[in-house]
Amino acid sequence: MKEKKPTNNVQTLREDRLLSKAELARRAGVSVLTIDRVEKGAPCRLDTKRKIILALGLKVADRGQVFED
Repeated sequence: MKEKKPTNNVQTLREDRLLSKAELARRAGVSVLTIDRVEKGAPCRLDTKRKIILALGLKVADRGQVFED
């Protein structure tokens, strides 16, 4: 099974902030599995993207720094 190339910077931004997947998941109100899937490039809902962006301490307007459109 071929792993998808990440289409976002979630892992990089999370690690820059010294956050574990569990801590980011807690802040975003999503599961650790969701964070893991998103970091691996799996698609996610717009609401999940918004939660992750805010949990990283960014504004929704900064979405381009986190997710490719």
